[in-house]
Amino acid sequence: MTQADSAPQAEYLQYICNACGYIYKEADGDPDSGLAPGTRFADIPDDWECPLCAVTKSDFVLYQPVDPRTRQACTPARPAPRGKGARAGVVIVGAGRAGWQMAQSIRDVDADVPITLVTACSGDVYDKPLLSVAMAKHIALEQLVRETGAQAAQRLGVNLQAQTQATRICTRTQTLHTTRGKHAYEQLVLAHGAQAALPANLPAELCWRINHLDAYLRLRAALGDTPKDVAIVGAGLIGSELANDLALGGHRITLLDVQAEPLARWRAEHAGQQVLQAWKDLPIRFVGKVSVSTVEKIDGRMHVTTACGQQFVVDQVIAAAGLQTPNRLAQAASLEWNNGIAVDPISLRTSNATIHALGDCITVRGEASRYIEPIARQARTIAATICGCEPVPYEVRPAVVRVKTTSLPLTLH
Repeated sequence: MTQADSAPQAEYLQYICNACGYIYKEADGDPDSGLAPGTRFADIPDDWECPLCAVTKSDFVLYQPVDPRTRQACTPARPAPRGKGARAGVVIVGAGRAGWQMAQSIRDVDADVPITLVTACSGDVYDKPLLSVAMAKHIALEQLVRETGAQAAQRLGVNLQAQTQATRICTRTQTLHTTRGKHAYEQLVLAHGAQAALPANLPAELCWRINHLDAYLRLRAALGDTPKDVAIVGAGLIGSELANDLALGGHRITLLDVQAEPLARWRAEHAGQQVLQAWKDLPIRFVGKVSVSTVEKIDGRMHVTTACGQQFVVDQVIAAAGLQTPNRLAQAASLEWNNGIAVDPISLRTSNATIHALGDCITVRGEASRYIEPIARQARTIAATICGCEPVPYEVRPAVVRVKTTSLPLTLH
């Protein structure tokens, strides 16, 4: 055996995608794209793509998971309530990427603090970027769930309250009211995200809004296995990605927007003209400079009429006109509001000392950042604070946006 053969194996490293938060683990590799377990990041070809959002290797940076041994340096952020038996612990509202990441980050530094996670859905863990590329990548619907809510709860020692609506926060008693009872908290974390906005003239009962797995699965069931005519209202990031993927799945798409071209937010980077050129051979019809005035269901089909009198008859209508943050919980707690739940830019604490927030529902200095990459960093910041660890200040960074139009993926800023 040579000296080189007897040298200790270097520790496997991890790298995180700046666009979507996917973590490449050298120990695991990426077998689906031909990278065997143990493949070093340095040995990956430069044109390798992120399995979730398709950015290239250059958009990854070294990721250092929290060492569980740092738990020893943490002390409870505040004493547990007296005279009430079991400790109240931390309550998290929302079981999307932000909610589960928050639970994971707390467990990274505190193995014992009670965690209750309240969510209106089943709580299943999935990678949201896949909803924009599932058809293009031929991903079976049953493969979208990476871990059931029950499995994730057991792994992290979380009390999961699935199919449960959070209805009100009482800050005086530090209690979260839900449709299945009350939950006392020492620290409350709001991670309930944002919801797809619904333009005034689009009736909710006739329009799909796709911002989570449950809604996506219902849409796919409604579309069935035969080509359908689909109108998408809104040609921003979500609308353009859905149009691209549904068209690749064989459906005929009419994409409507008040702007003259898709992805108008990135007009300076000519994003709209690039995707229109990429779509020239797909069944996507883009109609710009129009606003929808009515949507009616007649003889089983949807009739979409614009303010200028154009009419489109389709099988399904999808509203993709941006996101808005639900304000019910924030109002009940009298939290400061600024286009979303206003948080301190360093600590992510709300205007109430016992409530933090992260993800799509927050704004920093009035600006939302509804992308996946910041979520892990936000969760680590909050976990350090509420678990009494050394502070981990949050840093606002410019977002790298990967438009998952697989016909022509774009990286924008």
